[in-house]
Amino acid sequence: MRIVLLGTAAGGGFPQWNCACALCAAARKGTLPSRTQECAAVTGNGRDWWLLNASPDLRAQLTATPALWPGPGPRDTPLRGVLLTDAEADHVTGLTELRGAVGLKVYAAPPVRAVLTPARAALDRYASWEWADSLADGGFVLSGGLVVTAHPVGTKIPKYVPAQAPETGGPWVTAYRVEDLASGGVLVYAPCVGAWSPVLDELCASADCVLLDGTFYAADEMGSAVPTGAGQAAMGHLPVTGPHGSLQALARHPGPRRIYTHLNNTNPLLDPASRARARVAGLGVEILSDGAELTL
Repeated sequence: MRIVLLGTAAGGGFPQWNCACALCAAARKGTLPSRTQECAAVTGNGRDWWLLNASPDLRAQLTATPALWPGPGPRDTPLRGVLLTDAEADHVTGLTELRGAVGLKVYAAPPVRAVLTPARAALDRYASWEWADSLADGGFVLSGGLVVTAHPVGTKIPKYVPAQAPETGGPWVTAYRVEDLASGGVLVYAPCVGAWSPVLDELCASADCVLLDGTFYAADEMGSAVPTGAGQAAMGHLPVTGPHGSLQALARHPGPRRIYTHLNNTNPLLDPASRARARVAGLGVEILSDGAELTL
């Protein structure tokens, strides 16, 4: 199984267009590497590729990744579909870049598919796609020899969804377990985690690689007046540090390769020279750049 990290930043990317913080300023000067919004691609055979989320930066990400270039025919593409973890704008708006592609299949949880109904209707006018329930019993098999199961890990509803919308019930946020039937390699993909749960412990215990939500390093990173991290919890992202942070939870799982993704522009982990990066690296957890490729 090959995985390409197409983008590793949270919504807005890095630098964020309307932010003049020290980190964003450094990225504009070129002293820190820029990052596009979080998205990944996975394949079991090198020919059939599946996107994990579809970021607003998708066109640039596909252009920067030769394995995902079109061909050999004028309209041939190695993309077979998309697995959505949630309905957040920075994970679904890239679907519009794929309009006109024939035969794509999109997997998502029921409330995500429901809230995307208008977008689905619009996209189907360009080319008919299949929209499937990612939480269907028994999981599903992707072309290329990958077996996938989706696991609920959050209930955060995107801000653009009206409070009175009928589809607001159910699991809005999922993590994916992707297993390569040929190699036996297992990827856990969880870029949005609001709180740690036994489900995540079970997933990490069986994984060879975990791509995990690293949005915020600290509970007070966004200037929340509540030191418990309630501000970050309301945004649907568990901080890296703190007594209930993901770094402490990951310490229970030293076996798999552990990588933080979906980094917010406020996160000191963006700076390779920071104490935060040294602390995380010292505990065996990685921060990789856009375009990094993994093999399981």
